[in-house]
Amino acid sequence: MFETFAAQGQVTPGTRARVAALLKSWDERAFRSVAARHWPAAEPVLPRLSRSANHGLLWFGAAAGMVALGRSARTRRAAVRGMVSLGLASAAINTVGKRAVRRQRPLLDAVPMIRQLKRQPFTTSFPSGHAASAAAFATGVALESKSWGAVVAPVAAAVALSRVYTGVHYPSDVLVGAALGVGAAYAVRGVVPTRSQMPSPGRPYAEAPALPGGRDLVVVVNRASGSSDIATLVRDALPFAEVVECEPEDVETELEKAARRCRALGILGGDGTVNRAAGAAVRHGLPLAVLPGGTLNHFAYDLGIESVHDTCRALTAGDAVRVDLGRFTPGPDGTEPGHFLNTFSLGVYPELVRVREHWAPRIGGWPAGVLAALKVLRDGHQLEAEFEGRHRSLWLLFAGNNIYQRMGPTPGRRHDLADGLLDVRIVHGGRAPGLRLLAAALAGPLSRSPVHAAERMRRVRIADIAPGTPLAFDGEVEEAPAELILDKAIEALTVYRPMALP
Repeated sequence: MFETFAAQGQVTPGTRARVAALLKSWDERAFRSVAARHWPAAEPVLPRLSRSANHGLLWFGAAAGMVALGRSARTRRAAVRGMVSLGLASAAINTVGKRAVRRQRPLLDAVPMIRQLKRQPFTTSFPSGHAASAAAFATGVALESKSWGAVVAPVAAAVALSRVYTGVHYPSDVLVGAALGVGAAYAVRGVVPTRSQMPSPGRPYAEAPALPGGRDLVVVVNRASGSSDIATLVRDALPFAEVVECEPEDVETELEKAARRCRALGILGGDGTVNRAAGAAVRHGLPLAVLPGGTLNHFAYDLGIESVHDTCRALTAGDAVRVDLGRFTPGPDGTEPGHFLNTFSLGVYPELVRVREHWAPRIGGWPAGVLAALKVLRDGHQLEAEFEGRHRSLWLLFAGNNIYQRMGPTPGRRHDLADGLLDVRIVHGGRAPGLRLLAAALAGPLSRSPVHAAERMRRVRIADIAPGTPLAFDGEVEEAPAELILDKAIEALTVYRPMALP
């Protein structure tokens, strides 16, 4: 009878009531079954685990532990995505979910006292906020990092089970809460895509020698870039490679020596160190293997390389791509062009880099960056120069090697490292540099306003630059010449990159 009415779209209120009663009966039977089951190993664990998840404290701790232990960009993204997913799920449950269905908590008669929570929750039962938070955090983490997701998922499942085991929720409360948590994580992914959803940044494919185990590879390590502790990992992962550790002032010399005795040049360090290696690789016609290990690794991350193992996979398979080099003429030596893999800038940013580098060894990178920003915005001087034939007063001139895409309110990463374009942005001079820089950041790429302008260009000429004006390229600071030309060396560098990212 029910099937006939359902097929005709004529389910009566009585039928709906019987179905609801049947589902409620199953829910209560499942609850009593869990309450009656004796699990000796669970009694000292699940109640404590349930309490630790109150207010998301367990997941805050898990995120902090991931960042401390993982020490990689992927791990940091996974932790942040997990917490943002948790926040969305918690907000949805507490503002809408529990008010929409005001279900009473289960009776505790069948639950042994040893399992019961000392402080019983006072909110309604449906859906389970703990299950939603656990599922949201675990799913958010797994969407960004499968390995960390496999670690977190059993804990999240145990938290969800603990809510029935301790008698504070029916099974359906937990199941619906978990489903909402998973949905929250996917909703966050819809707004901010995961790394795996991004277009492949490397193109076009290039021929490079396959060097399993690092055979015929020389890796130069900049000790001052925070890479020395990773050098041991490189030696283990690439047992046939020659690894040369040196001080910053010796990097150029060692790169030139290495380029004469290898089939591929490896570099372990930050963006400034990679910049020097790229120049050496282009001069000698060698493919470059970038092993991220410095303070900043923007080029490696935009390329899709986040760990030493990513580079090792590319070396083993011989997978590589060709990428552009930004170029400024004259270069730091006054004759040959200088190169930039990431960014070039004139104005307040070079001053910020200089102040940050001065204070970083004393107080640390992040505090030094904040101090530098405050000082530059307070004391920074406007840049007077001729830009594309017109005299301008500027706070900042920025040129990116390839177009930077928006990831939130500010430019984030590049989807194409061989587009042949410069991402040129200027912040016009005037009062309140802090507000102008903020407006430029919020405006994003390819916009025009009285404060900010952004264009895609292939060549830029800057003249009448005042003596002593600093310029910055890939985190390095030099004094700018009176006149500069920015352009591109199209697909000039071959760099190893795994074709299939994990």
